[in-house]
Amino acid sequence: MNETIEMKKTSSERNSTTQEPIQQFLAKLKDKMKQVYHQRGDIDKYSQQRGLPPFVLREIMECNPLSIGIPKEYGGRGAIMRENIALLEAASYESLALSLTFGINSALFLQPVGKYAQEEAKASVFKRFLEQRNMGGLMITEPDYGSDALNMQTSCTEEEDYFQLSGKKHWAGLTGWADYWLLTARQKTEKGDLKRDIDFFICDVTQPNQGIQVEEFFDNLGLYQIPYGRNHIDVKIPKTHRLQPHSTGVKMMLDLLHRSRMQFPGMAMGFIHRIMDEAINHCKQRLVGGKSLLNYDQVQERLSKIQASFTVCSAMCSNSAKKAGVENDLTGIGIEANAVKSVITDLMQEAAQSLTQLVGAKAYKLSHLGGRGIVDSRPFQIFEGSNDILYAQISEGIVKQMRKLKETNLFNFLKGYELTSRSADQLKELFNFDLNLQLPQRKMVELGQVIGRVISMDMVHKLADEGFRNDLIEGGVNMLQQEITQTMSKFKSKTLDLVIEDYQDDSSWLKFSI
Repeated sequence: MNETIEMKKTSSERNSTTQEPIQQFLAKLKDKMKQVYHQRGDIDKYSQQRGLPPFVLREIMECNPLSIGIPKEYGGRGAIMRENIALLEAASYESLALSLTFGINSALFLQPVGKYAQEEAKASVFKRFLEQRNMGGLMITEPDYGSDALNMQTSCTEEEDYFQLSGKKHWAGLTGWADYWLLTARQKTEKGDLKRDIDFFICDVTQPNQGIQVEEFFDNLGLYQIPYGRNHIDVKIPKTHRLQPHSTGVKMMLDLLHRSRMQFPGMAMGFIHRIMDEAINHCKQRLVGGKSLLNYDQVQERLSKIQASFTVCSAMCSNSAKKAGVENDLTGIGIEANAVKSVITDLMQEAAQSLTQLVGAKAYKLSHLGGRGIVDSRPFQIFEGSNDILYAQISEGIVKQMRKLKETNLFNFLKGYELTSRSADQLKELFNFDLNLQLPQRKMVELGQVIGRVISMDMVHKLADEGFRNDLIEGGVNMLQQEITQTMSKFKSKTLDLVIEDYQDDSSWLKFSI
């Protein structure tokens, strides 16, 4: 009798959280974060230790935040992209690690499961997420094949009722915590070689023959609350738990990764907003030379750039909310997704550096938002595609399209390109030249940095069309234009310095100081 009442109560509570307005849903989550991070505990202390006190995650998960990533027909809120980005923003204002935890669960597990999993698997997975507060993650990266994911060596062989997976994976967020994992592998041929395509499997570590052995937990620099490590894979996955691509496994992976990169602004939004608030408040209160820091011009320069980053991030959130839904195929939006991920993570790191500079020595502690923000935001420039690689890929995509159109003038191309047409005119003086389509790699990276910011500027202009306040829009556009101008100056430089490997001869200053 009591069990029946409790089950009905749990179901009723779940329905209320999945049907209430998103603002009300987020307000409850924010109240809970305030309680566990500031009233019952101290987030500054948590930031210095590995993992989280059990009650913190338990109480936050009582709000059922991951219901946002689950379709309505399975009891969730509908996997609406606007809501998912808002969830990431709310969490990252308090904790970037918590927001990333939500992001891993939603973008790298729940969304692909909802889109590509078989019915039998979806029903059981979503039920446990809603009722038992389970978590899931994604394993792609391997010790010898980091950015070279397409050459992964984890293999799968098909048996009568299951797939046998064998290999090693590392740097998967939530290592040792997640109840479910999306595992990537390549099928073995009869000759023992591995096929080019990639398969995804849902691994339930609570089931027999699906346990994943953690060989080592890493002492990751930053994001202390999230465990990372090296995992040994030797599991048997039921055939019902293999994802079903709409075309190929590689395209499914691109759709998944591009959608994830388009959601980075959600994690960045709350983080940059919090840094902006902390920086402004500190500079108002801190007196130097008889006046507040806010009155110094260099301080204003730093604060205005943080605020401009807030505006750029807002534009990206608005853009992703419209484009990145699970109902859309994002396989072909690599240029846009790479631009969003790389530009916003650069801005996250720069914002943290500026806050630390403004606060001074006090911020050079893990217990302070500035120092913590530097080490917590730094890996965002690396995981899910190193920014150097993504910038080069942006340029490769642009050059490919220019070749196809037989266009060499960069301005003419950008003026007609959907992602940059709004901003091209105001940048004509910088781009009105014939682009060498055979660029060295470092120039491809620099060009990608420029194009990424032009794409971002277009998003800011579109945000202005939606009614965002004009003074913030102006600041965002000005900052991007300055960065574009500076990087274009570097891009046009002919210098291509190379490392001198045998540098020891005649390179000691002491020898020449006599």
